[in-house]
Amino acid sequence: MQIDKTKPLEYSTEQGRLNILGFWIFIGAEVMLFATLFASYFTLVDRTGSGPSGSEIFELTPVLIETLLLLTSSFTIGLGVHAMRLGRTKAMLTFFIITLVLGLAFLGVEIYEFVHYVHVGAGLQTSAFTSILLTTLGTHGLHVTFGLFWGTMIVMQVMKRGLTPATANKSFIFSLYWHFLDVVWIFIFSFIYLKGMM
Repeated sequence: MQIDKTKPLEYSTEQGRLNILGFWIFIGAEVMLFATLFASYFTLVDRTGSGPSGSEIFELTPVLIETLLLLTSSFTIGLGVHAMRLGRTKAMLTFFIITLVLGLAFLGVEIYEFVHYVHVGAGLQTSAFTSILLTTLGTHGLHVTFGLFWGTMIVMQVMKRGLTPATANKSFIFSLYWHFLDVVWIFIFSFIYLKGMM
């Protein structure tokens, strides 16, 4: 394995560069998944039947808390990658762990939100609107849950093996995934919640 010391550690091998390229292609597929969910949401948003509309069930406080948690986690994962590039393993691990804790808190608020929706009569089978709303939010939530497990495995690998081209590559790819989830959340926040509260 030939290492190019002129590049950041995650890009230092040919395999690492190919892994990152492959992950960008995967992100393209994920964009299509969420684009389909958003298109379905925009089509079904007014199909409330006898169920509640978004303006009747959305609460601003939990949504703002979720947004603050996820955007802060995007910042901390960025700091983690920066620390990784400086070779500061302890700082990198600290920022990755903070990111995971923020992601876990986000999931806690999202679960609270789901319980609230069901409590006010906005279940999966209530209407086309509630069905696509919960499907879209649930898909994002499942991606965050997967990210928490993945991030935990990355932290464990870096603790065990240290920063190598392979662990740096995995860590960087995980950070791309996490940033992608944050971008999707901005769309959810803007086009589902804020638009739905009007």
